[in-house]
Amino acid sequence: MAEVLVAYATKRGSTEEIASVIADEIGERGPRVHLRDAREVHDLLGYHAVVLGSALYNGRWQRPAVRLLRQHLAELARMRVWLFQSGPLDERVHPPTTPRAVLRLLPRIGADPPITFAGRLDAGTARGFIARKMVEHGRAGDFRDWDAIRAWAAGIADALTAVPDDRSAD
Repeated sequence: MAEVLVAYATKRGSTEEIASVIADEIGERGPRVHLRDAREVHDLLGYHAVVLGSALYNGRWQRPAVRLLRQHLAELARMRVWLFQSGPLDERVHPPTTPRAVLRLLPRIGADPPITFAGRLDAGTARGFIARKMVEHGRAGDFRDWDAIRAWAAGIADALTAVPDDRSAD
């Protein structure tokens, strides 16, 4: 049975919630899933696949997620890897981009660029000038598309339970 790590780096909890839904969806379809904060991942022993997500702030991933990619490049290159990022509230205003630090690592691990999911901005916890201005202009809210997130996770589960990938072998 496949052992899957779903790791995340979050700033205000929204990315953690997305990772939890992804872990649940994959786990319901067969693979054994371990949900971990990226800061708590010290090795990848025993995992056949990794799903890693990060909050996207000011066009950058959170440091623990980038650190996980950098520290485990060789291991990640031997397994299946899916990446996601969350944060933009409106793609028309802020088109999603993949940070350069992540783009540079993708060829070395053989992963596709991350999928981007809209984020959440809570009026009560908004910090920073830009976030406060967005709240003042009525832009607070939860913009996450849970159906799209579950569908993406289901696709991962389907890929993991289909014909084995050479990189997922022990």
